[in-house]
Amino acid sequence: MSNQELILPSGTPSSSFTLRDLLAIAFRHKRTAVICFAGVLLGTMFAVLANPYRASTKFLISHERMDPVVTATQDGPEMRRPDVTEEEINSEIEILKSGDVTRRVVLAVGLDKKKSLSEYILGPATPEERIAKAADRLAGELKIEPVNKSQVITVTYTSHDPKLAAKVLQAVGAAYMQQHKDVFNPPGQAAFFDQEAQRYKKDLAVAENEINKFAEKQNGVAPHVERDIVLQKLSDFRSVLQQTKADLATDDERINSLRKQTGTTPERLTTSTWKEDDYQVLQGLKSTLMSLQLKRTEYLMKYQPDYPLVQEVDREIAQTQASIAAEDSKPIRQETTDRNPTYAWINEELAKAEAERSGLQAKLSATQATVDQYEAQARDLQQKGLIEQDLNRDMKNDEDNYLLYLRKKQQAMMTDALDNTQIVNVSIAEQPVVPTAPYSSPALIVLIGTLVAGTLTLGVVFAQEYLDPSFRTPSEVATGLPIPLLAAVPYRLSGFHGNGNGNGNGHGSHGDGKVHSSDESISMTS
Repeated sequence: MSNQELILPSGTPSSSFTLRDLLAIAFRHKRTAVICFAGVLLGTMFAVLANPYRASTKFLISHERMDPVVTATQDGPEMRRPDVTEEEINSEIEILKSGDVTRRVVLAVGLDKKKSLSEYILGPATPEERIAKAADRLAGELKIEPVNKSQVITVTYTSHDPKLAAKVLQAVGAAYMQQHKDVFNPPGQAAFFDQEAQRYKKDLAVAENEINKFAEKQNGVAPHVERDIVLQKLSDFRSVLQQTKADLATDDERINSLRKQTGTTPERLTTSTWKEDDYQVLQGLKSTLMSLQLKRTEYLMKYQPDYPLVQEVDREIAQTQASIAAEDSKPIRQETTDRNPTYAWINEELAKAEAERSGLQAKLSATQATVDQYEAQARDLQQKGLIEQDLNRDMKNDEDNYLLYLRKKQQAMMTDALDNTQIVNVSIAEQPVVPTAPYSSPALIVLIGTLVAGTLTLGVVFAQEYLDPSFRTPSEVATGLPIPLLAAVPYRLSGFHGNGNGNGNGHGSHGDGKVHSSDESISMTS
């Protein structure tokens, strides 16, 4: 018997797994295999029929247009920016994903008209709810990706309707361009700048009117100009005042010096001096002395020297001699004096200095009064100059603001003109077109479905075979039972159903074995 397998006492089988055994497994589970394979193929056919269409569009981000920056100065920075950065690309992607863009697309395409499954269950929703849900669905269905190492953003949309896919992306492009302009150039700038320019123009006219009124009060002379003239005159008079004070101090010193010299300079000077004796007195005294001496001689001739008359004459002689000696010691002195010219010059100069001092004193008082007057005038002109500066500052400020907002208005009008002509830093690099073929190839889907069906079918069949506890070959009996296998007898049953006990029920069992086909063998164990 070709299919008989003998078991050695050691319990080791002598046969191996063959192709026939593999085919036997497939035939034993052919119902499961057919159902699994047919189910996967049916799903593949549904996938082919439901294969969606994908449309795409591309946006290029650039720095070709330089928008003026809204600043408080006349001119904003005009420096050209470098290449587009990753942050700018990400910012544009976020603008594409924004709710404003998706809502505009939903309203433009009419995606809110389609009822969702929740409306059939929970009832109709309000228009706002439909728009919000459609915008959320669209945000999830749009695939937005930047192209590596480029300034391009790719947007794709998948739909079962190819025309709808292209229409949605066209609406996305229009909504994104509008949203980009609204974000980077808010509407209403030109009107705002025009309003501010008109307001500052009116303020400028009021400021100019105030300056004209102020100039009329000043007789057309600018206070700061008149103040400069007054300050120049004040400086001159201060110099004169200081010089007068210096001259007055010099005169005071000169007067004091002259007064001191007056006290030490004699008023008159001795021009000649001589000495002479008093001839007449000496002549009389000498005559008297001679008379007395003669008289004494006469007395001596008559009397003794001690006679009183002689002694009296002696005394008179002594007195006369003493008088003569006194006169000789005191000669008559005669001096001639005249007016001192130095003293006269000092008195004259002193008089001149005092007169000059009086003049300087009067000049000092007058100059001081003039200086005080010019100082008061300068202070008044300084205050008026400050008022004029405030008026000029207000007018200059209003003029600068008017020119600023006028320039900003022109820049805003230019920006609006560029926006209206679609000259922006975002452009559509690739327009969306209606796709003519599904996103995935039907042949590829069928091939992949067939491979998946075959692989899944084999896996299910072998899993079912592995989990089935029945014995179908002598090797399984020898491996699964801890008893020796004596023999395996093949048999073919055709139209016969029986079990190991001879019962005809379509399936027979022998021990723990089952017969599933007519090609099975009967194993006998002890």
